[in-house]
Amino acid sequence: MTSDQKGRDIPRTVEPRTAKAPKRDAERTKKEILAAAMTEFAEYGDTGARIDRIAERAGSNKAMIYSYFGNKEELYAVVLREAYLQIREGERKLDLEKLDPKSAIVELLRFTAYHFRDNPWFLRLLNTENQRRGQTIRQLDGLAELNSPLVEFLREILLRGEKSGVFRKGVDPVEIYLSIASLFYFPLSNTYTLSIVFDPDIGSDAWLEKRIRQAEDMILKYLIAD
Repeated sequence: MTSDQKGRDIPRTVEPRTAKAPKRDAERTKKEILAAAMTEFAEYGDTGARIDRIAERAGSNKAMIYSYFGNKEELYAVVLREAYLQIREGERKLDLEKLDPKSAIVELLRFTAYHFRDNPWFLRLLNTENQRRGQTIRQLDGLAELNSPLVEFLREILLRGEKSGVFRKGVDPVEIYLSIASLFYFPLSNTYTLSIVFDPDIGSDAWLEKRIRQAEDMILKYLIAD
């Protein structure tokens, strides 16, 4: 406030200033667009997804999306790769090589269950790509190299268990991973229908913990040597 000649307070006039808008961080923008795209493709599939909705979700614009990622098909390919990057990164953080073989298998099993349940977009993306008959995933460069660490450290766990006499001999790491994933993929990717037809608790914390215990029992009974 300022005062006039009679000492009365009057509002102070603020000179207009031209504020410079903060420059958006390119990497942050890309991450926001990618996160929005993951949600969009998971909800609407590859044909129903819309770039304008992705831009709105990300607080961005269509021109920026095209500049960073190319067209919708190219953006979908990036999203699909990111889905695999995230699950493989989560598996690496488990440090399974530091655990005894039995505990390592149980830890991988639990991680897989919760990753599927807590990231439903992941299962939806896989369903979309299977409906597309894998036309995008077969063209992704380096995907084999991305997945090979999982196979290798699972192979090492199985060999350690075999050498110590805990696990049976000759277990294929790919087959055991497929068995682990399949025990959760079906019920969690079909939660809506299965919860109506069979059990309303499917997908809940209590149900998942019970399912994990059952899966541990099945997988370990197969692995443990007679």
